[in-house]
Amino acid sequence: MAENMNGKRILIVDDEAKIRSLIRKYAEFEGYEVTEAVDGMDAVSLCRSQNFDIIIMDIMMPGLDGFSACREIRKLKKIPVLMLSARGEEYDRLHGFELGVDDYVVKPFSPRELMMRVNVIINRHGGAAEQTHETVSFGGLSIDFPARLVYIDGNRAELSPKVYDLLTYMVRNKGLALTREQLISNVWGYDFFGDDRTLDTHIKLLRLALGPYRDYIVTIRGVGYRFEA
Repeated sequence: MAENMNGKRILIVDDEAKIRSLIRKYAEFEGYEVTEAVDGMDAVSLCRSQNFDIIIMDIMMPGLDGFSACREIRKLKKIPVLMLSARGEEYDRLHGFELGVDDYVVKPFSPRELMMRVNVIINRHGGAAEQTHETVSFGGLSIDFPARLVYIDGNRAELSPKVYDLLTYMVRNKGLALTREQLISNVWGYDFFGDDRTLDTHIKLLRLALGPYRDYIVTIRGVGYRFEA
């Protein structure tokens, strides 16, 4: 196995050995440590005992399918998930996003593009190292990164996964003017196919969730937004 140069761990879950082998080859080339699971039950078992920075999981598997496995893993840990599917039906994509899946790739896929998507997701979430220790506070606003939880004056705030990602990206770039393009690219991904209204809607939802701390999200006219606390 290649040396784990970047310190990141990937769990590949697919009942097809050829698919696992292909992804492993490209992932190890980029310095990832790779663990394989042959089905959903195997994946859940591994996640009980080990930490991973991302899971690449097929949907259609015997026994426990990818959606069900993702649901069970979510009860244990908040690990980013990229789903693989041979179908590409809109229902699969929507159902996956409702479960909090971070991205979705249809087979057959380009291994290079797959790894690009993996890197985007890991950069967005910070990886397993982040999942072990960090909490930050700004006045009465507190963010527990390992648990992906936000508290307002001691009360837990209910944020959707994308609103949470938007907040944490802005917090990690506190004080910087972030363009609309930067926010869309880093929160939704380089292949986002929506429009600017999606960002504006999520900014409104974020401000609503922050309540008395809504002014921490500053609008920079003609540019984008900045987190300022």
